[in-house]
Amino acid sequence: MIDLEHISFEYEDKCALDTIDLKIETGEKVVLLGSNGSGKSTLLRLLAGLYFANSGTYFFEKEPIKKRKVGKDFRKKVGVLFQNPESMIFNPTVYDEIAFSLKEFDFDNIEDRVVKISKEMGIEKHLKKSPLSLSGGEKQKVMLASILVYEPQLLLLDEPTAAMDPRSSGWFIDFMIDIQKTVVLATHDLSHAYEMSERAIVISEEHKKIYDGDIEVLFEDLDLLQKANLIHKHKVKKNIYNTKYHLHFKGEGHV
Repeated sequence: MIDLEHISFEYEDKCALDTIDLKIETGEKVVLLGSNGSGKSTLLRLLAGLYFANSGTYFFEKEPIKKRKVGKDFRKKVGVLFQNPESMIFNPTVYDEIAFSLKEFDFDNIEDRVVKISKEMGIEKHLKKSPLSLSGGEKQKVMLASILVYEPQLLLLDEPTAAMDPRSSGWFIDFMIDIQKTVVLATHDLSHAYEMSERAIVISEEHKKIYDGDIEVLFEDLDLLQKANLIHKHKVKKNIYNTKYHLHFKGEGHV
């Protein structure tokens, strides 16, 4: 489905992505790992056709994606969810927010589709409310519903659990395990990444791809994880004189 060839991107002469090559097949779920500022969000925006590379080529379903060629057909196939749900909200009610894309893409039976997806997401009781009145996790569910309702083939998710409490995060992990779509999920949370995908791609602080493969193998490479600033060392609190350092990752325990 996705084929990136030597993709590079700059913001006003500042590198954000450096010569990225990447292939993702239909139906794959991939986690995109990297510290803040590594370029994860930029890469998602490129895949969504919101940004366009300074050099290299992006193929979607074997067709090159260029600014002048990005139309409604491509937009309908790709759904993107940003880290901050409030940045995406602009309708007065939850119902209107979910229905908006259906109207844009000329769907029939809009009300039936909105009610169906809202029940699946457990937000049907909020349909008449302002989405801005909801909790962070509920806002993310609304925005996810507004994407899933038009049945895109590719989901691009940028730190989707950042605004969620533990209960909502648990719901989201279960949801991601069950969903049957191609997914690229950007995060620096190793515990969530481990739960949701078997394939990991790591972007370094130098904006290069430094790993692409099995997530189990990645989690055994502590040097690479530390190089990518995904794990850290610190002294043991209970014994400030202990010179041993501990590595925290996967959200649990020490190594």
